[in-house]
Amino acid sequence: MHPRLRAILAEPRAPLAPARVWRDWALIAVFAPAIVLEGVFRPDLPWRAGCVVVALALLPTLLWRRTQPLAMVAVAYGVTAVGPFVLPGDPCHMYSTGFLLLLTYALFRWGGGREAVAGSAFVAAKVAFAGVAGAIGGGEVIAGFAVMFGVATLGVAVRFRASARLRELDRAKLLERERLARDLHDTVAHHVSAMAIRAQAGIAASATQPDAAVEALRVIEAEASRALAEMRAMVRVLRRDQPADLAPSPQVTDIERLAGRFRAGPAVAVDLRGDLRDLPPSVGSALYRLAQESVTNARRHARHATRIEVRVAADDTSVHLRVSDDGESSAARPAGAPGFGLIGMMERADLLGGTCAAGPNPDRGWTVTAVLPRAGASA
Repeated sequence: MHPRLRAILAEPRAPLAPARVWRDWALIAVFAPAIVLEGVFRPDLPWRAGCVVVALALLPTLLWRRTQPLAMVAVAYGVTAVGPFVLPGDPCHMYSTGFLLLLTYALFRWGGGREAVAGSAFVAAKVAFAGVAGAIGGGEVIAGFAVMFGVATLGVAVRFRASARLRELDRAKLLERERLARDLHDTVAHHVSAMAIRAQAGIAASATQPDAAVEALRVIEAEASRALAEMRAMVRVLRRDQPADLAPSPQVTDIERLAGRFRAGPAVAVDLRGDLRDLPPSVGSALYRLAQESVTNARRHARHATRIEVRVAADDTSVHLRVSDDGESSAARPAGAPGFGLIGMMERADLLGGTCAAGPNPDRGWTVTAVLPRAGASA
């Protein structure tokens, strides 16, 4: 078997295929009356009642075209192929049966490789059979193959575009995992370094100052507990083996530096409230990264913005971050599918057991909100 054909046959189904959505029922609501009206007002149909009944019977195939694309293509094109031999008179060429093209599109958009090959055989056989039986002329046969090829090409193009976006989303999530793991590595290295220094100090003072040695052991115990928690979080995000910069990671108090970082553009105001001490380094670093990314996005995409507000509020169980601007939402900030930057922010918050969301304000501007637990990610 040719390697290219083997690769086509091995192609799996497209992921995340929706079973049924409101658009499917809208198609049914549009095509059903169209079929009936065409059957009533077209005088050239050979057998109106039979043509309308067959078309209406095939209409529900639209509801399963994504989950069972091959079966729906086989049913629809099989029925239309044998229809001229069952119904009296000439074949039924109804304009409203154009919904069959959606089945062909769904076959190549959502079906697997084997399904696409088998479905193509059904479609080609139906068109060729109609030409051999004299139901359509030679020019119509060529036009039919051209239309089917165009619809199939469109389905393949949309499929690969969606696959490319999914790969980019996965890459953004993986990159955010690596960044978070690097921050966790830095904090663990900091704890281990503190433990080593305290141990050396305790050994040096143990002979003359037993109390100092005991205090050093207590500090080592606390640092070890924190390092163990951070190491568990590091394992949780499954960091790739890459060298890390052992410079201290930014923490929540470093968010205040965002207020004076930019000389041009909208002003950045930072408000820190609540007890932000003793936060795990992973949480503090994540809050800074989320605030930094949100401010950068606001400065980049908020048109005519004059002010960006960053608020961090902590309570006994969680820390809340809110970044909002007063600009106009541009086309680069759609309210639908989130961009890769927001995907990374959501991934970082999720890895730490929190949430992150973004969207337009009721009047104007854009707001990013995040909630992280004070304790960080659970082991």
